[in-house]
Amino acid sequence: MQKTNPALRFSPGMDAIPALCNFNLQNTVIMSKGVVLLAAASLLLLRAGAQAYEGSAEYNKKKQTAYMVEFTYPQEAVQNAVVQKMATLGYKPREEKGLFNRDKGFLVFKNSAITDVSSRTLDYFVKVDKKGRKDGEGSILTVIVNNSNGENASGFFDENERRRMLGFLNNLQPEVEAANLELQIRDQTDVVTQSEEKLKKLRSDQTDMEKKIKDLQDKIARNLKDQDAAQKDLDNQKQALDALRAKRQPAGQ
Repeated sequence: MQKTNPALRFSPGMDAIPALCNFNLQNTVIMSKGVVLLAAASLLLLRAGAQAYEGSAEYNKKKQTAYMVEFTYPQEAVQNAVVQKMATLGYKPREEKGLFNRDKGFLVFKNSAITDVSSRTLDYFVKVDKKGRKDGEGSILTVIVNNSNGENASGFFDENERRRMLGFLNNLQPEVEAANLELQIRDQTDVVTQSEEKLKKLRSDQTDMEKKIKDLQDKIARNLKDQDAAQKDLDNQKQALDALRAKRQPAGQ
């Protein structure tokens, strides 16, 4: 029995080729749209940033409930954004310092009324840490909330206040982006200033070198004149020598 080559079992006629081409084109268009939608979704997720969540942190020798959010921006940018945000509300922080202070690095906003979070006047303890050991891995913003009696928010926040606290952190994304932009502008300004100083020094060096070249050129010009004078003097002295030699009497006369 004769076997048929599988590659030859289906051989479309000329009428089938346009249909196949149209099918492949439709698949290509669908796949392209899928790639575009995936890219757009990824961009939206990146723009939205990480979502705030509840965690825990230690402050005043106590482990307390904290509200946290992660950003893909440097520690300095996040901290600047928080400080500037609170400044617009009329509050300045006191920074925990001291070599043996276990709360070192926390920014303390006492008696602060953040209406986006709660109608209460509360104490906010803020700290920004690097997400990893290396720069560029992002930052973690931690906020502990207490009342004037030192009670943690977990004991008195209702569900609405809890959601608003998390929303307040999520909504910091534009301020963090703006603060990061200002840092980039600052850093680039420093780079421009350094480049300007470098160019200024090079131009100054050029002026000094041109002055040295001019001085050398003047010295060379004087040297050439001195050479001409020395050559003339040498010629005169040789002539005088020749004249003296000419006066010699031949031997035996």
